[in-house]
Amino acid sequence: MPFEFSRRKLMAAGLGGLVGLRQSALPARQTTTELDVIDCHTHFYDPTRPEGIPWPSKGTPLYRTVLPKHLREIRHFRRVTGTVIVEASDRLEDNAWLLGLAKDDPFVVGIVGRLEPGAPGFADHLKRFSADPLFRGIRISSDLLHNLLEKDDLRDLRTFAERDLALDVNGGPETPAELARLAGRLPDLRIVLNHIGNVRITANPPPADWVAGIRAAAMHRNVSCKVSALCWAAVQEGNKVPAELDFYRPYIDVVWNAFGNDRVIYGSDWPASESAADYEMQQRLVMEYAQERGADAVKKFCSLNAKRIYKWVERSGRR
Repeated sequence: MPFEFSRRKLMAAGLGGLVGLRQSALPARQTTTELDVIDCHTHFYDPTRPEGIPWPSKGTPLYRTVLPKHLREIRHFRRVTGTVIVEASDRLEDNAWLLGLAKDDPFVVGIVGRLEPGAPGFADHLKRFSADPLFRGIRISSDLLHNLLEKDDLRDLRTFAERDLALDVNGGPETPAELARLAGRLPDLRIVLNHIGNVRITANPPPADWVAGIRAAAMHRNVSCKVSALCWAAVQEGNKVPAELDFYRPYIDVVWNAFGNDRVIYGSDWPASESAADYEMQQRLVMEYAQERGADAVKKFCSLNAKRIYKWVERSGRR
């Protein structure tokens, strides 16, 4: 999809454009708060592994070891108290590597792995990885979902739903409409739209087709939405990423008004997101918006909705 292609190109180029921020927030390890904040969209990897990594590409700013401890060390607007990791690699055994990484780190409360419904061995692989309680779901592309829907081949997704797991779907602005199709067919499957559908965020009104898709998806109670990667969506070649909430507000309004306080989830897309803006700024934008919706909305957005949807695992020593 054009947007995804552009996003990868910008990431590879190491786009700067970081905007100066207020300095009120402290480094994560020094911040104290009662709020439980689960970042439900992070990526971790280690290029020093003997087998290397398929992503990010060598020579790019993201090509470095990135582990949960590094997320804890950077500056947050509100301290992150746990994370659900999303696997970005298409290699089967990288699911096992992430589970191994999470085993001794209580900060990790769940893994969204990567398996391909419709591919040979899906049921066996799902059985293997879902035996670990930290394996909370998988992520697929909207292209794959479209193909499965067109072929009327939802057998593996039915099997997946029976295991009480969540399905993340990532793609372009057409993705919400595809989720509406799937949700109607599999009402017991918990579905999560990634990055509000990767719509480009501009000073213009939100595109009508995307708005219609968001509203169609939200009509199904088994669909939720991660409000994530907003600064990526606002990247304009050669320009700084807008740092004020009002620039993003018309797009967040569409999502929040459709899904309500109970079906929006916090995620960052870190470290991929850092090439658009730093963590503190991106977190500030969505936290300020959530605060306008009230204290209960903040708690739901930051952790409680994800607890219900992903069923992430509470772990001793996490906080």
